[in-house]
Amino acid sequence: MEIAVLVKSAPDAETRLRANAAGTGLDTDGVKWVLAGYDESAVEQALLLKESVPGSRVRALAFGPSPRSEEVLRAAIALGCDAATWVEQPSDLAVDPILAARALAHALSTLPSDLVLAGKQSGDDEQGLVAAAVGELLGRPSFSGVTDLRFDAAAGRFTFSRAVEGGTETGAAPPPVVIGLQQAWNDPRTAKLPNILKSRKAPIDRLAWAGVAAALGEHAAARSTAARFRLPPPRTGAKMISYKTPEEAAKELVRLLREEAKVFP
Repeated sequence: MEIAVLVKSAPDAETRLRANAAGTGLDTDGVKWVLAGYDESAVEQALLLKESVPGSRVRALAFGPSPRSEEVLRAAIALGCDAATWVEQPSDLAVDPILAARALAHALSTLPSDLVLAGKQSGDDEQGLVAAAVGELLGRPSFSGVTDLRFDAAAGRFTFSRAVEGGTETGAAPPPVVIGLQQAWNDPRTAKLPNILKSRKAPIDRLAWAGVAAALGEHAAARSTAARFRLPPPRTGAKMISYKTPEEAAKELVRLLREEAKVFP
């Protein structure tokens, strides 16, 4: 089985973020970039399927600027991916999810893949569009919000579950298919030091943007742009409640919510 897993760099959860001078995006200076959370689960799921289906190979693909895209690809290799492809994004190129999907779909069209895996959404823009768009562009069925993804070798198809309102939906699809993953069977593994060191020297295939843009033609540009980017207002300090018993604490909390916070009538 040939598995392609799409990965993206996202700001580390502990990085302090700020808007750029124009207020239209994130100021990337000093940001620590890591493998996006749901993409990390997608890598784990790809590796679990590789281990369960003999002869399988996993290739990680990323569309993004240098050097952070190469870094997340090397992180995927350190975890156990067999190969990696970087689809180059110029640093000054405006990108939206559909342009990202077009660039990735172009790369995938040149590679064998029975399964394309991606996180259901990234941790920065949270739009959740890339997996579905890649499926549409490749002419393959796609499903998002997937858990418990398995391969039924006897039936030659993938089976999976999805949470829906009031219950769980189960589904099945033969390859090739595109999956936006919510959760792998296991929590993502941690790369071992020898594998991290080996990944530093691992080759990464590169698709230059000039060639990608030529292939995409008029579609090699974003169709949407961010009009404004701002952080939420800073949190105010907490208010401590003095009490002797839990009952006193509850009464004082209700009073504060009613009289100061105006939550209760």
